[in-house]
Amino acid sequence: MTNTEETAALVSEAQIAVHWREEEYYYPSARFIAQANAADPRIYERFSEEHFPECFREYADLLDWDRYWHTTLDTTDPPFWKWFVGGRLNASYNCVDRHMEKSPNKAAIIWVPEPEEEATQAITYQELYRRVNEMAALLEGFCGLGPGDRVTLHMPMVPELPVVMLACARLGVIHSEVFAGFSGTACGGRIADSGSKVLITMDSYYRDGKVLDHKVKADEAVEAARKEGREVDKVLVFRRRPDEYHSASPMVQGRDYFVDEVMRDYAGKKVAPVSMPAEAPLFLMYTSGTTGRPKGAQHSTGGYLSYVAGTCKYFLDIHPDDTYWCFADIGWITGHSYIVYGPLSLGTTTVIYEGAPAFPDASRPWRIAERLGVNIFHTAPTTIRMLRKAGPELPAKHDFHFKLMVTVGEPIEPEVWRWYYDTVGKDEAVVVDTWWMTETGGFLGATLPAIKAMKPGSCGPAALGIYPAIYDEEGKAVDAGTGRAGNICIRNPWPGIMQTIWGQPERFVQTYYAKYNHDSASKDWHDWPFLCGDGAVQALDGYYRILGRIDDVINVAGHRLGTKELESAVLTVPEVAEAAAVPVIDELRGRVVEMYVSLKPGISASPELEDKAKAAIETEIGKVARPRNVWIVPDMPKTRSGKIMRRVIASISNFADVGDITTLANPDVVEGIRHHVQSQKLQRGDVPRQLTEKEMEEIRSFGNA
Repeated sequence: MTNTEETAALVSEAQIAVHWREEEYYYPSARFIAQANAADPRIYERFSEEHFPECFREYADLLDWDRYWHTTLDTTDPPFWKWFVGGRLNASYNCVDRHMEKSPNKAAIIWVPEPEEEATQAITYQELYRRVNEMAALLEGFCGLGPGDRVTLHMPMVPELPVVMLACARLGVIHSEVFAGFSGTACGGRIADSGSKVLITMDSYYRDGKVLDHKVKADEAVEAARKEGREVDKVLVFRRRPDEYHSASPMVQGRDYFVDEVMRDYAGKKVAPVSMPAEAPLFLMYTSGTTGRPKGAQHSTGGYLSYVAGTCKYFLDIHPDDTYWCFADIGWITGHSYIVYGPLSLGTTTVIYEGAPAFPDASRPWRIAERLGVNIFHTAPTTIRMLRKAGPELPAKHDFHFKLMVTVGEPIEPEVWRWYYDTVGKDEAVVVDTWWMTETGGFLGATLPAIKAMKPGSCGPAALGIYPAIYDEEGKAVDAGTGRAGNICIRNPWPGIMQTIWGQPERFVQTYYAKYNHDSASKDWHDWPFLCGDGAVQALDGYYRILGRIDDVINVAGHRLGTKELESAVLTVPEVAEAAAVPVIDELRGRVVEMYVSLKPGISASPELEDKAKAAIETEIGKVARPRNVWIVPDMPKTRSGKIMRRVIASISNFADVGDITTLANPDVVEGIRHHVQSQKLQRGDVPRQLTEKEMEEIRSFGNA
């Protein structure tokens, strides 16, 4: 056996080589602590395992219940946990009606359209109540919808979207919102899977200064659903501009209806909120990046709403008088939990922005924050990196002041974190780095902002009432402080957890529980750890560092290198704005690393910068991680939400077909990158080899977990 083979044999599949250095602590200000919702360290004792599951009554008691529950957690049918059994409530009532008495004239939603010349809309709780009731009346009267029915929404970031969601919740109708950037075909697959008979969409919306035809996707969706055996009876179409239709897609008689025309029959109508069992499904959220049949995460009414209300109060420190802006899309779980249901359940003001983050320039977010007096800002590392690249000095030119800033969606590199804290936060705001996913409903890991210190690159300890463990491939616990990584799991149920995969209970068990469950007959929740799908390492201080999806590792001669640690190392080079690591199939070493890099404005590509990037990886990680090539590109191929499409550049590096790129925000960059990279590789004698089908599947799925 060679040395390389011996090394590979010793390295467990979960034990990613971890070379991150521990960062320094940052502490919240006395001013922040004085006003925080959670400033008493004893809150961790209240949510300790000793008090589980009753500790979550504290979250549930933030809501109004029609009937109190008799069982906090029912574990009789694991892992299909039921929370607050016997309780009844309505999510729409909790987000709208109950705020009417004290705050009818307070803004519930502030909607900012992308065109700056178009007026911002402030929708009060009184106005939101009217709109939600009228929409509920239309869905009930015109569409014949009631409790348990499913409706698919394919809508952009417009105020009509939360109105429709809350109208569905009012009736007990299960909504399934599909991100507007997804194709009509993708939407049709979700319609078929959920069994929806009604599709709600919009004629058009603004993105990057352009009016995009969105209704055309509805025709594609209906046809795609039909091919899977599901007929759509009605397509309800909102118009982005009143009485104007901006779509090349003709309205189909007897199927397509303009909402504003139908609404005339329901103006002023009121619908009593339907009292729903706590365990009744509230919505479906289909996960992205899967292959085969869509995977619909089914979330409950009582457990989910309790969890997002509690995490909003304690981790986002939302007070009713705050102006809170989650700079994300409602088409993702972040938008459901932390734009709509969480903030509105607490009666605060939530900001919704229609368009591209940096349109017409990179000062746009800071102008909005300054004008609206936003004091809580919530966005993803992808957006932070983009704004840092496009205008690193711009936040200082605007008079906004955040008390708290959030990062969500993926691990954030320490260098990017520091820019966020220093430049955007102006050394005033606390940063709450959160870790969670579609399936979990709300945060799993985060610092309580007034109690726990911040540490760049680490999401912090577990969230309240969450008890994680890191396991290796054999199910053995990986101890804190060892520098060893493994698969992070949550040992206990929590109220925000998905109930099942819609229509696929066996897949639910197999995907999330089978790996570490050793007794399928056990009704003890301790025997059912939830596999999150992320690699992680825990420091001695108890803080977790999330290394990215388990599939987002590159096995170089037996050393499993997390893409996030590679990218973070390159981002220590001052000239670098973005970095992406991808695997290249290599006959000798199995896989080698290639890095794609984009530079900050005004910086020109050079061999010296390529060498600096390689040297940074050697310094931060070691020579084993040295990339074969560093490719400096003008921009990365990205999704509409700003995520770098690593499968596309991985395909380029491996001379493979890049696949469908029509849904990219910038598909035009792909051909330029392909020509640059592949011509250089050929000049260097890097002859492409024929990939096996298994290798092709690895490349196609890379970064899509």
